[in-house]
Amino acid sequence: MTLDALPPRRRARITAVDWAALAPEEATRLQALGIDAGAEVEVAHRGIFIGKDPIALSIGRMTVALRRLHARAMQVEELGDAVR
Repeated sequence: MTLDALPPRRRARITAVDWAALAPEEATRLQALGIDAGAEVEVAHRGIFIGKDPIALSIGRMTVALRRLHARAMQVEELGDAVR
């Protein structure tokens, strides 16, 4: 499943990222934030407008806003129920 399809408040591990689908500067920025294969994440919120952009992603103690396009480039495996 891709990260954009992960239900809210569900923990997952990023298993693969299609870096070629992203602009090089965007890929570098996401990697600097720790968003890479092996990272554990959770979708905290989704946008309310058409397309549900952006996606608020919890990673560690941070919350990062991602475009749906970026989340679609990431494969995840669900780890279980909500963290909180």
